[in-house]
Amino acid sequence: MLDAFYGAFSPACLALLGLWLVAVQMRADEVRASRALSRRTYVVALFFALPGLMSVIALIDTANPVFWRASFAVIALGGAAALFPAHGLPGGARVKNVADLTALVLYLVIAVLAIIGGPVMQRTEAVLLTALIFLGFNIAWLFLFTPLAPADHAAPRDKPGAAGDSALAEQPRNGVGRTAS
Repeated sequence: MLDAFYGAFSPACLALLGLWLVAVQMRADEVRASRALSRRTYVVALFFALPGLMSVIALIDTANPVFWRASFAVIALGGAAALFPAHGLPGGARVKNVADLTALVLYLVIAVLAIIGGPVMQRTEAVLLTALIFLGFNIAWLFLFTPLAPADHAAPRDKPGAAGDSALAEQPRNGVGRTAS
């Protein structure tokens, strides 16, 4: 029923995922220095990857509604579950809490609508997936243009109390050792 929508929506989601990966790369040292921020940037990636995945799956067998309904429910519940260990991005606690709560509700409603099924539910899911992408875009924007607070660096990956930048500069990346110059 929504073949044209999902045919256009899936590449848009995956393109946004690619742009998000570029944005994270721009602040890679900050992200590597904090486990919480690393987890959070992954959750934001899911804002783009999961709707993109749902859209691709919706196109696999358009004649079999049970197939896409089950996959939408599983993926949406997985997205809701991924929000629990995440703890904020820059932009103020209220913004982070509202965004997380909104995303959690969107994922759960998408899962429920997928279980219920029907043409009206399919259209509603499409609108909710669009809202989820819009929310993800806004969270990504905050990440890109808001300086990180010192608390965002409170849990470095290495030893407690280690300076994030200097400790990271001496570590090998991707399993390949670096020589100090």
